[in-house]
Amino acid sequence: MTPYSCIIVEDEPLARNLLSAYISKVPRLQLKHAFSNALDALEYLRENPVDVLFSDIQMPEVTGITLLKLLKSKPLIILTTAYSEYALEGYELEVYDYLLKPISFERFLKAVEKGIARLDGNNSAAGTQVHIQEMQTVPPVDYIFVKDGTKLIKINLSDILYIEGLKDYVCIYTPNRKIISLQTMKSLEASLPSDRFVRVHNSFIIALAAIEEIEKDRLVINKSTIPISDTYKKAFREIVDKRQIGS
Repeated sequence: MTPYSCIIVEDEPLARNLLSAYISKVPRLQLKHAFSNALDALEYLRENPVDVLFSDIQMPEVTGITLLKLLKSKPLIILTTAYSEYALEGYELEVYDYLLKPISFERFLKAVEKGIARLDGNNSAAGTQVHIQEMQTVPPVDYIFVKDGTKLIKINLSDILYIEGLKDYVCIYTPNRKIISLQTMKSLEASLPSDRFVRVHNSFIIALAAIEEIEKDRLVINKSTIPISDTYKKAFREIVDKRQIGS
């Protein structure tokens, strides 16, 4: 069965690479190109129509929303963003699905499964299910690579305690060392599984398994006190409540 063609429009390299990796696991999708900006994607789409478009919303110069408005012929559109307030506008532009970063493979797969069913005209549900079962056998990624100067350092996800944002840098804390990398919190957050890592502050992403104590607007990991901001408090408490015994 011929795979459906798709492109990625994402300005963050880590998020772009993550989506590329996810797509490579799906036999029914064929990635034609991954663009770092909407202008190049728009030029490509004028001559090369595709079946599926994965696009970030917040990008410099031309946003994902503007890109959708400029497209004369729209493919099946799946938006990706770290900002939920853009969801409504996206749906008004006939967006098929909306993925909130950080995007887990499970959530990505759910969106793709529904999209493929729609493209197939819902006539091959059994065949789609076979492909989904095949994709689910792919082992999850349990490590990431980050830049440290001129080097790429492999970090096991299980070793990460928390991550602190420092302007254009991030500081990744493990039990034995601290790695400083030139990238943004947004890009790093997009590459981490949402069932294991949660953003609790503009400057902090924490590993749920590493939490030792939680009290009001702070938590403790490895004897370090980390603030919980009002912006992320509600979502964080909902996650914690689901794991609380006797609540």
